[in-house]
Amino acid sequence: MHLSQARLHFQQEAQRPDADIDLAKASLYLAQEEYPDLEPTEYLQQLDRMAAAVSAQLPSSRYPLRVIQTINEYLYDSLGFVGNADDYYDPRNSYLNQVLARQTGIPITLSLVYLELAQRIEFPMVGVGMPGHFLIRPVVDDMMVFVDPFHRGEVLFPEDCEARLQEVFGQPVGLRPEFLAPITSRQYLARMLTNLKLIYLNEQDLERTLAMVERLLVLSPDDVTERRDRGLIYYQLDRWREAVLDLEVYLDADAAAQDAAAIQQLVDQIKGHDPT
Repeated sequence: MHLSQARLHFQQEAQRPDADIDLAKASLYLAQEEYPDLEPTEYLQQLDRMAAAVSAQLPSSRYPLRVIQTINEYLYDSLGFVGNADDYYDPRNSYLNQVLARQTGIPITLSLVYLELAQRIEFPMVGVGMPGHFLIRPVVDDMMVFVDPFHRGEVLFPEDCEARLQEVFGQPVGLRPEFLAPITSRQYLARMLTNLKLIYLNEQDLERTLAMVERLLVLSPDDVTERRDRGLIYYQLDRWREAVLDLEVYLDADAAAQDAAAIQQLVDQIKGHDPT
C-alpha cells in the first residue's frame, strides 16, 4: 500500500465522530506507513480469534473481577504477553501489528489489545490517560478499579495508582481526578502518536517525526504547538517556505508565547536566506 493510501485511511478513520472511531483499525492504518505489506484484516481477525478464546473460558457469572482474571490468564499466562521493560523505547512497541506479533509492548499498546478483547466479549472498558503510565478500567457503576496491562493486568485501586505515579516519576505525585478520567479515542491516538514522535525525534529521524506530527494535526488541526513543531522540522529538512507558513501561524496564534522571540528570529533568518 502506498503511503498516501495508508495516510488517507488513517485520516478517514480518525475523522469519524469520536464514538465511532475504531481504535484497532486506526492503529493498524498508522502502522501501515511503516509496514507497507501489513494487511489490517489479518490482525483484526487475530483479535477476533483471541476474544473468542477468552469468551470460551468465561465463567457463567460475569462478575467484573472474574472477567478481568479470565482475560489476564489468557493474555499473560496462555499467550505470554509481557510489558517490554528491557527495550521500552523500541518503536515496534508502539505499532499494534508488532505488539500482536511479538506479544510485547508498552502500556498504551498493551492496553489497546486488552480493550479490543474486552469490547469483543461485551465487557465495556475505557482508557485512562494517567501521566507516564497508561491504564484502563471497566465501565461499572460504583466500581473504581483499574487494570495495568503492562504489569500482567494487575488490578489497582486509586491509592495503588498514586503509588504507580510515584514509581514512574521517582518522587511523590499527588493523584488528581483528571489523571484517572477516561479519555476519548482521539486522545488515545494522540498519545500513541506523541510517543512515536518523541522516539523518532530522539533518534533524529526527522522524516518519521514529521509523519507523526502530520497525523497529530489530522486529530487536532488547530493545535498550534504541533504547527510550530512541524515548522521546526520543515526548517531542519530545508523546506523553508513550509517552515515559515507554520511558524507564522504559531506566532499569530500566540505572540506572547515564551519562545515567540526565538521563533520570530528564526522566521526572519529564513526569509533573509531564502531568495524566493
